[in-house]
Amino acid sequence: MSSWFEVLRLLGFLVGIIAFVAFNAAYLVWLERKEAGHIQRRIGPKEVGPYGLLQPVADGVKLMAKQLIIPDGADKLLFMMAPVLVMTPALMVYVTIPYTAVLVPRSMDLGLLAIFAFGSVNVLGLLLGAWGSRNKYAIISSARVVSQNVAYEIPMLVVVVTLVMVTGTMNLTDMVAAQDGGFWNWNIFRLSASPLMPVAFLIYFVCMLAETNRAPFDMTEAESELIAGAFTEYPGMGFGVFFMGEYSNVLAGSSLATVLFLGGWNCPFGLFPGLHWFLIKLYLIIFTVIWIRWTFPRTTFYGLLNLSWKILIPISFANLILTSALLKVF
Repeated sequence: MSSWFEVLRLLGFLVGIIAFVAFNAAYLVWLERKEAGHIQRRIGPKEVGPYGLLQPVADGVKLMAKQLIIPDGADKLLFMMAPVLVMTPALMVYVTIPYTAVLVPRSMDLGLLAIFAFGSVNVLGLLLGAWGSRNKYAIISSARVVSQNVAYEIPMLVVVVTLVMVTGTMNLTDMVAAQDGGFWNWNIFRLSASPLMPVAFLIYFVCMLAETNRAPFDMTEAESELIAGAFTEYPGMGFGVFFMGEYSNVLAGSSLATVLFLGGWNCPFGLFPGLHWFLIKLYLIIFTVIWIRWTFPRTTFYGLLNLSWKILIPISFANLILTSALLKVF
């Protein structure tokens, strides 16, 4: 009986994760267009439904109605596999993310490692999609994608290793539990472990923008330079799946930031923890991600790489060494 209950529980979480990601992928586009409109002193979507709330539905119907065309000379297998390789890992990372103490699909001792293992497959999907489409702009984009992801995974992983040293676990539920008791116990403010913890959060946030290909680090797409980058040859839902994968990764990165640095479902004042606090923190981070996109211009590619190799990586290693020394001494 218990095995059947576990199977039903996992199926329920699977359906819930797919619905949660699909809903956010659709309506984060609406939020982005509305936020961009207000930042640029215009209205944004307003024609389809009240306040334009049905615009994502109309966009989805339009994409599904378009014919999926495979370009001449393209590698059909790689061209068809690439969207799947982008979207599937983007869904898998949600398996270990705890939304509350009990609302977690699968609590694993190596849950943090599993997230980065699944997340690293995303770049392979973009690379294969660009290579399989046989488009020169897409191939240039794929070269940028690989360089960008290699450069920014290093400081992000170093920051995460520092947090693992501080908390002594890779279990995300235990990490959130260790931050209970108020915002002064959150890892971002845990200055007793390292005075550079706020800097570590900033490094993680910048790396998240780069890993999810968000402006000012959107070298994957770069509409003004590479047409649509790795997605140039993808029409209809082929492009739509890539687009959903991008917003799914933004949602996953913001969820992980909430868990690692901002206390997850814990209340800032140590009272009434719950799912609502997780969602408030999550959407505040996403709001900031969108805000940055429509505020800062795209950086140059060499500036992008130099930021990681010359600034973020040395600072992240300095934080790791300082944290190690403080933990050893105290």
